[in-house]
Amino acid sequence: MRKALGSNWILALLFVGWSLGNLDRYVMNYAILPITADLDLSATAKGIVLSSFFAGYALMQMPGGWLADKLGSRKVLIAAVALWSIFTGFTGAAWSLGSMLVVRFLFGIGEGGFQPAASKLIAESFPVEKRARAMSILLTSGGLMAFITPLFATTVLDSIGWRHMFLYIGLVGIVFAVLYWMFIQNPQSGAAAESAAAQPVTVRTGFKELFRMPLMWSLLIAYFCIYAVNWGLSGWLPTYLVDVRGLSLESLGVLQMIPSLASFVGLFAGGYLLDKLSGGQERLAGAVSCALIGVMIYLMFTADSVTGFMVYQSVTSLFMAFVIILLPAIVLKRIPSHSTGSAMGMVNTGGQLAGFVAPTAIGFMVDAFDGSYDAASWLLIGSAAVCVVALLGLNYNKAAGAAPKEKLS
Repeated sequence: MRKALGSNWILALLFVGWSLGNLDRYVMNYAILPITADLDLSATAKGIVLSSFFAGYALMQMPGGWLADKLGSRKVLIAAVALWSIFTGFTGAAWSLGSMLVVRFLFGIGEGGFQPAASKLIAESFPVEKRARAMSILLTSGGLMAFITPLFATTVLDSIGWRHMFLYIGLVGIVFAVLYWMFIQNPQSGAAAESAAAQPVTVRTGFKELFRMPLMWSLLIAYFCIYAVNWGLSGWLPTYLVDVRGLSLESLGVLQMIPSLASFVGLFAGGYLLDKLSGGQERLAGAVSCALIGVMIYLMFTADSVTGFMVYQSVTSLFMAFVIILLPAIVLKRIPSHSTGSAMGMVNTGGQLAGFVAPTAIGFMVDAFDGSYDAASWLLIGSAAVCVVALLGLNYNKAAGAAPKEKLS
């Protein structure tokens, strides 16, 4: 039998795997430009393509979390990496709008189980007081890929085209699936054993109990709103900056690295900060961050220059990253580890539904208003405002009675 990996090695494997998963998603925001030309897509059709991944991804969140709780993290993680890699490769073979929608939907199904299973593995491998930090490190993979992807995507698209790019990324993913099969195991000791010894194991928090928690519904709404902003911006800003602000594909790739770096810093620092904050403080910090996001989005779209736009986008990315790490950190701290997969799947469903709704809605608005992004910007500002209300409404007390208590930092 292979020796079980330590928690830091497990986190490293999750980080590398999720980096690839984020790359698979983010490159589409740039590949959609040549895909639009090749497949002759309207703005509405372009939005549907960007959203089709999230339809499958959202659909798989709760089943993926449930499977992770029932079968263990290992099987779900291996299956997720293998499936999303297969359909990433198939993206390069799409020949029409319909075939692209089917492939991207199935890609979302494949990737949908990764985050709930990874969250469960973190909860099993780390004590409560280190889970937000571990989750922040995992999620910085998204910030890292957001930083790398603009330059990577624009360079590769110019050199080999979008079809070969997706094929090669998919092949790399298959290699990582094999590595997961070789090295990932379900934890049997360490933090999981300490957690089991420190709390009753007879109380289990399933979907029925989770659906009864006001905390979970507030988190689901907050997830939906912040990811509506996140995926609305990331999906449409490349197109907006090229079509409205007049940037070339090359300058777009370089400039978008700046807000991506801000996002990376926000994700990495957020986990350390959250491990130091109490419940009331983290709730208030999240609400203030969402309010500032709304203000920054308004300033972005009314900025007179590209420089001003980039400054406001960078500040938006910094605070949005903090909220994105805040939400799963609450789940990891407030829900016992044996139900973390189901809980993360439930709340993350809201976030991924937003990934389906926001790009499609923005595409429709751009077509409806003859290329204007004004209505779309107000949609994003309104989403940030609702997120403020949802975070201020988080009720930790009612969650405590439904789940076994663990020591909180």
